[in-house]
Amino acid sequence: MRKIRANDEVIVIAGRDKGRRGEVIRIVGDGRLIVSGINMVKKHTRADPYRGTGGGIQEQEAAIQASNVAIFNRDTAKADKVGIRNDEGRKVRYYKRTGEAIDE
Repeated sequence: MRKIRANDEVIVIAGRDKGRRGEVIRIVGDGRLIVSGINMVKKHTRADPYRGTGGGIQEQEAAIQASNVAIFNRDTAKADKVGIRNDEGRKVRYYKRTGEAIDE
């Protein structure tokens, strides 16, 4: 079970975007995440008349290492660690700081 999943709100704890928050768009293999508005890079694209797209410089999110983000706990308004416990025969993620379940 992954500790950080898609649609979780995370906060960056290391790197140039430290302190910024965003939502996980998707998980890329090997522990990397795409987070909305975080780790923006410029991509130079060539025009493609068959698709009807113009060329130019576009900004898009690049993958960020999962170890550089932490889940954001709205109750404490801080970054928090995620734990996994067995609750009534199923695995449940919870905030380590408060003990509250995340997936309810």
